[in-house]
Amino acid sequence: MATIMSDRPLPPQPLATPASPQSGNRWPASPHARQLSGVRVLVVDDNQEDRMLLMDFLSQQGCRVYIAQDGRDGYTKARTVQPDLILMDIRMPVCDGLGACRLLKADPGTRHIPLIFLTAAALPGERVAGLSAGAVDYVAKPYDFEEVRLRLSIHLKATTPAPEPSPTSENGRLTPLPVQAHTLDAVLFRATRALLLDRLDATPELAGLASAVGTNTRRLNLAFRRCVGVTVFDFLREERMKEARRLLSETSLDVQDIASAVGFASAANFATAFRERFGMPPSGFREQGAQIPPVPDPSGSATSP
Repeated sequence: MATIMSDRPLPPQPLATPASPQSGNRWPASPHARQLSGVRVLVVDDNQEDRMLLMDFLSQQGCRVYIAQDGRDGYTKARTVQPDLILMDIRMPVCDGLGACRLLKADPGTRHIPLIFLTAAALPGERVAGLSAGAVDYVAKPYDFEEVRLRLSIHLKATTPAPEPSPTSENGRLTPLPVQAHTLDAVLFRATRALLLDRLDATPELAGLASAVGTNTRRLNLAFRRCVGVTVFDFLREERMKEARRLLSETSLDVQDIASAVGFASAANFATAFRERFGMPPSGFREQGAQIPPVPDPSGSATSP
């Protein structure tokens, strides 16, 4: 069984301090180096040689460097250390860079931290996935250290404090979270919800979803039950019905197209599910001008048309 991340943050573990001017610099500081003096950088990489190479370079630039060995370790340390910037490898065991990035961006305490991916050979699709997950940039291996220095400087300049998120979800409806926003349950829920809402037409495997956010299936379902009182797939079914209702109300798409948009292979199966949820078929809902009373949803709040 995969190891579960703990909600308890680990104590910060700085592994380097700024180099003194008298020390022998392997990489002499450039005129840009003063921009990095005192900056807290978290390096997440399972390759010890790559970690130490970056730590050595960044220390010579005056950075305070922290290291982590995989995505889970990186997420935990980011919550504790609150670095100014994160450099993270993509391909790591236990929890890869994409999964860790999704967790970091779903956590109100870490979502503001700019994250730059490190990669030896990022394919275009991998780059798109990383940027979609919330990364701000990529740095290719083997490193051009002047490029590393400049990219860090650019993204540190662009950093601004992030406001606390509102409890309103992306579609304008309130999403109650009966757990504190910074707990692992809430972070796993938000990260997975974003993946589900982005592709309502697809039916993912639970194991794949869990892997995408760096956990296992049992832990993921537990997070959903604690946050919204239902399993992952019960939540997905409800969101599909809400989106179907919106499309019937606000568009002229035919029922088959709406069924496909919310993950049903046939209009008949979609009509059956819609009737069970709202008490009438999609055609009847549209004919009545979508005037039906609010129906309680599994998250515990009433939904209205």
